[in-house]
Amino acid sequence: KTVDDILAASPWKAELARLRTAVLAAGLEETVKWGMPVYTAHGQNVAGLGGFKNHFGVWFFQGALLADKDGVLVNAQEGKTKAMRQMRMTSAKDINARRVTAYAKEAAKLADDGKAIPPERAKRLVVPPELKAALAADAAAKAAFDALTPGCKREYAEHVSEAKREETRLRRVEKVLPMIKAGGGLNDRYRPIRKN
Repeated sequence: KTVDDILAASPWKAELARLRTAVLAAGLEETVKWGMPVYTAHGQNVAGLGGFKNHFGVWFFQGALLADKDGVLVNAQEGKTKAMRQMRMTSAKDINARRVTAYAKEAAKLADDGKAIPPERAKRLVVPPELKAALAADAAAKAAFDALTPGCKREYAEHVSEAKREETRLRRVEKVLPMIKAGGGLNDRYRPIRKN
């Protein structure tokens, strides 16, 4: 898909088109990554656009390093996302094109200067007891789980362990076992299909 295709399919197409113009005014290069418009400077990911059910916005890959003098950046996944921040909007009235361009220029300068928050080293895999017991009872599921990438294993483990109640954790185990046996990751349906 092209950026035009992605924007045309969004319920926020007019709003995202305005954000696109504002980001491009910062002199960034436009590409598509992960099925979304992404803007780069010298090969470094700087910003991206996205439209969701209740909001749309622009995110900055190293947004935590931005001065954010207007206080408009939010962490979309508190506790999980270390560097990325987004400017979230719910209507066309929320768009301040000059601000978006200024933030994008600042983000591009950070990329040019090589400033970035390094990603955390991979967390240690902690398989919750409910999932561990289910895998021990099902040899095929255990073999499939062992064959998964460390990231996929962690996604399943965290999905189960994040539930507060034991019955919810058990329900989640029941739901993910067929997915594990199929050899896929928990979030594969959200990842773009790559063609070789």
